Amino acid sequence: MLRSLTRLRSIIVLTMAFVLLLPAATGVAEKAGTSQSSDLVEDAPVAAAAEPQVAVADETGDPYFLDKLTEWKQKGASDVHDGKVVLHATDYSRAIEGASVQTGNVDGRALAIDWRLENEEWIEYDFFVEQAGLYKIDLTYRPVTDDNRRRPILLNVSVDGRNEFLEARSVTLDRRWKDPFPASLDSNGDQIRPMAEDISGWMTTSLRDSGGAYVDPLQWYLTPGKHTLRFTSTEPFALGSIELSAPDQVPDYETARQPNAGGNEGSEGGVPIVIEAEQADWKSDSSISLRYDNEIDNTPYKRGKITYNTVKGSRWSSGNGEISWNFDVSESGYYKIGLRVIQNFSSNRSSFRTIRVNGKIPFSEMKAYRFSYASGWQGVQLEDERQQPYLIYLEKGSNTISMQVTQAPVKPMISELEKTVTGLMALATDLKALTGGSDDTNRTWKIDNELPGFTDNLGKIADSLDAVQQQLVEVNGRKDAVTQGLFTTIKDIRSMLADPNQIPYKTNSFVTMQGKVAEMLQQLKSQPLGLDRIFIVPENQKFPRMEATFFKKAEGAFVNFFYSFQSKERLSSMDDDVLNVWVLRGRDYINLLQQMADEQFTPATGIKVKINLLPDTNLLVLMNAADIAPDVALGLPQTLPFDYATRNGLYDLTKFPDFDSVYKRFAPGTWIPFYYDKGYYAMPETQSFSMLYYRKDILNELGLEVPNTWEDVYDMLPTLQQNNLNMAPVQHMPFFYQNGAEYFTRNGQQTALGTETGYKSFKEWTDLYNVYAVDQQLASFYQSFRSGTVPIGIADFSMYIQLMVAAPELNGYWGIAPIPGVVQKDGEVARWMGGNLQSSVIFKKTKKAEQSWEFLKWWTSAEVQERYGSDLESINGLSFRWNTSNIEAFVHLPWKREDLNSILEQWRWYKEIPNVPGSYFLERELQNAWNRSVVDGINYRSSLETSIGEIEREMRRKMQEFGNIDSQGHVLRPLVLPEVNMPWEGVNPFVRE
Repeated sequence: MLRSLTRLRSIIVLTMAFVLLLPAATGVAEKAGTSQSSDLVEDAPVAAAAEPQVAVADETGDPYFLDKLTEWKQKGASDVHDGKVVLHATDYSRAIEGASVQTGNVDGRALAIDWRLENEEWIEYDFFVEQAGLYKIDLTYRPVTDDNRRRPILLNVSVDGRNEFLEARSVTLDRRWKDPFPASLDSNGDQIRPMAEDISGWMTTSLRDSGGAYVDPLQWYLTPGKHTLRFTSTEPFALGSIELSAPDQVPDYETARQPNAGGNEGSEGGVPIVIEAEQADWKSDSSISLRYDNEIDNTPYKRGKITYNTVKGSRWSSGNGEISWNFDVSESGYYKIGLRVIQNFSSNRSSFRTIRVNGKIPFSEMKAYRFSYASGWQGVQLEDERQQPYLIYLEKGSNTISMQVTQAPVKPMISELEKTVTGLMALATDLKALTGGSDDTNRTWKIDNELPGFTDNLGKIADSLDAVQQQLVEVNGRKDAVTQGLFTTIKDIRSMLADPNQIPYKTNSFVTMQGKVAEMLQQLKSQPLGLDRIFIVPENQKFPRMEATFFKKAEGAFVNFFYSFQSKERLSSMDDDVLNVWVLRGRDYINLLQQMADEQFTPATGIKVKINLLPDTNLLVLMNAADIAPDVALGLPQTLPFDYATRNGLYDLTKFPDFDSVYKRFAPGTWIPFYYDKGYYAMPETQSFSMLYYRKDILNELGLEVPNTWEDVYDMLPTLQQNNLNMAPVQHMPFFYQNGAEYFTRNGQQTALGTETGYKSFKEWTDLYNVYAVDQQLASFYQSFRSGTVPIGIADFSMYIQLMVAAPELNGYWGIAPIPGVVQKDGEVARWMGGNLQSSVIFKKTKKAEQSWEFLKWWTSAEVQERYGSDLESINGLSFRWNTSNIEAFVHLPWKREDLNSILEQWRWYKEIPNVPGSYFLERELQNAWNRSVVDGINYRSSLETSIGEIEREMRRKMQEFGNIDSQGHVLRPLVLPEVNMPWEGVNPFVRE
């Protein structure tokens, strides 16, 4: 019997959060007391079941702002009124017990509070409203700029004890950053990308959604009487004042164009103003970075030199990313605006920006101005549909212009696609419940009888997608990749509906379609735009030339072609006078490392270093064959050093006398894959941690605790599955290591999988699917976690970054914990688990072994790793969080305290799989054994035995090749693998209480 669809939909309605780049952070701590509620506001119902296209709320009943605003206005709420409430920050009514609040003068501002919280805290304000209406909230605040802080401030805003809409859970208060100019130069005369400086001071802003979904600020309907406003946060900041008032009314262009009071219709004597986009007065996000573009008409341009001369469009594409520029006007009057931009990031798709002049949107047409797709740089004049330029009145003296990312024009389509994802997921769940998750081709179905309404709902989804496709063409101005993708999905659905009784055999198609629509959502939310210059030109004058002529482009192409042969960074250009270091990372990583080496390492040691980009590990093989090799290579995957060590290509680091002191910097389990023939041939550099990710809200709703052991997991799975939820698939490593099994024998000659402990571990792994019904595969744990259908699972460090960067609506609603473990005889829970390492090596052919070792010791030191990680994140944002293997540096990066403690506990149990000749067969054959046991239903023991035979056959072949055994199998050179069977005590000094 199918489970209740009503209960199903009430749980999976969280799907809508997974694609909405809106704030949703810290949970409301505790309900405010006896505050008066709006008589227009009713409890928002949880989205009902039967129709997948219903308006969506989250699990707690919080609707989206757009839906709530529409509801308020339908009931008569007005945003035009004279009501105003002004509160001093020091006039708060109550706060959480022990709140870290100090009142007084803060940075020159009186009647302010300095809120130096370290964990989640809240503060409340009681106030009285005289006039009913819709109110925006303006805050005057100052971010804390010390303690290596870079994140924006996240606030949960509740009124009268509840979040009126989903976006109120996590409102973002931005910092202000500035790129210092002139930029520094490296030894080649190229500019070094400036590192943004936090120049945040006191500022006033209206509370807005952090996803850029709406141009106007968030609004709350308030009735006459007493109300309570609560702010909940986890980030320290100073608060000066709070003002509630009616939202600003922005006129259209014709109204705003009326002559100004001075009667000056134009500017006859004004001069054109050219603003270099890269030299902004401030930007709201440090990750909005600059880019070197060698198109000859971009300025400044210096032949053969790297000059950061544009704003990088791909980094200026999300959230409310805003950039502001100051400029001086010599004469009051009307001016027109032009821009030199590039918008070629997604074929045929437009991007949108909100444009403000002197802090205000001059007229409604600037709320979301469209920048159309073009293949290259283009000159864009801000103009109306008749191609007449918009004129903006500017007073003589200092003025500002700012541009802010917005997705407002496509927000309605985004909402519909979010509902589509919800609908497809709901239908897929119904289908799975019907078929039991098996595509049994021997069974016939009558879908309309066995799942009434299923085909009707699927047809409505197709109709909705068709409407979205047409709306996108209208908004975008042409068809693009998203509309083409929607066309394909619609075609797939129509094909299914043509023969509906075949649908139960195509359950995987729903997962595929869901993934495609989710990808389209992400594309729509990205609004990239590159920018070179802004032109402010008097009304009656012509714009300067904004695009290169044909002959200028031809000249630029020739110049760039010529200088491409003058590359200063060819890997073959080895300099015997310097230490040659190749790095398998992006340009941003390399430039920063070169800068730090020039500033710190070379002056301290006298060793000059040349850092080069290694684009592909295959080049190492080719260059080595050509007898060209660097002294040092960084960023290599953990399997590569072993391959080179077996071929005598790397230097044994244990040969250095102070190796033991360096060894202690890292967990013993991180060294395991770099061991070969009694030596270590690489050094850990970064590591990815596997952690348990869980949805706090869903587990609390179901009355479940975060599992500590695998027995706890088995106990919670029935409850999850009864509510059509599940856990993400888990890999084999924790089951083997936590049960005391090893992958290879100590002498490295055979696998250790064939022991009773090995068989027991393999059985536990397969039982997770065969007995406890965890899904065998999952298209995306990240997407399913955001949607709430898979509220718990094990994932690596990249999942943490994804959730922090791309899922702000879940902030405060998810957490991480050490992975479940196995209780040992002494009562301790063993949580052994690996991750993924990047490593540093010294090549055997180097003539500078001692200098190379000095460089590696410097590079992996705590001081350098902390500085590198901090600077990298300052320049590029949170998505570039540096997961260093040096624990002392790691703890000084800006982690949440509770997250850091969880990571450190898991760090104690970090242990990688050793490498032996032929061990590359291990992963493949374990997966084959799993497939036989779980998919084909073959006995677990015989499945594993088959794989053991295949692994050991390949091991013998490779060991003969490398001289570890002879042709008869006699051991010539035992490997003697290192043992790690105790948790690392080196973590203990860094655990924070």
